[in-house]
Amino acid sequence: MRNVSLLFLIKKTDEQISDICLAMKKRGFGAGRWNGVGGKPDEGETIEETTIREAREEIGITAKNIYKVAELDFTFPHNELWCQTVNTYFTEEWDGEPEESEEMLPKWYKISEIPFSEMWPDDIFWLPKVIDGEKIKGKFTFGEGDTILEQKLESVESFDIKSEYKIGKF
Repeated sequence: MRNVSLLFLIKKTDEQISDICLAMKKRGFGAGRWNGVGGKPDEGETIEETTIREAREEIGITAKNIYKVAELDFTFPHNELWCQTVNTYFTEEWDGEPEESEEMLPKWYKISEIPFSEMWPDDIFWLPKVIDGEKIKGKFTFGEGDTILEQKLESVESFDIKSEYKIGKF
């Protein structure tokens, strides 16, 4: 399974996440869905470096102080090229303002207004948990037509790999 990154920009009010930046994928895998930003590492790049680079390329911001909130394995028996481990991060700090690119159209949502019906069908199971502060490890198996065939979620205290990354440490 290949490692990929996923980042969500968040805003807090009274220590609770109140807003999340989602981006509409305009082309490629996941086109037509709201999601975070991210992608595949370049050769020799850590997953944290990938996360920061992809955010800059896709929505024009420089993420700072990212922290890992989920590690999700996705299996697609009907297309093994899609199988991946998604290393998911949040950040409350970045330089710049999210802006549209050829690949992504960012938009801020109140937590109560997240458009789950326009996202991957697994998001409704794990994203609310990480918004509430849980760290999650999960496994999802998808059938054709985006049907979830199997799912498993567990809360964890920490992740096996480095879960926090401060910009400037590379």
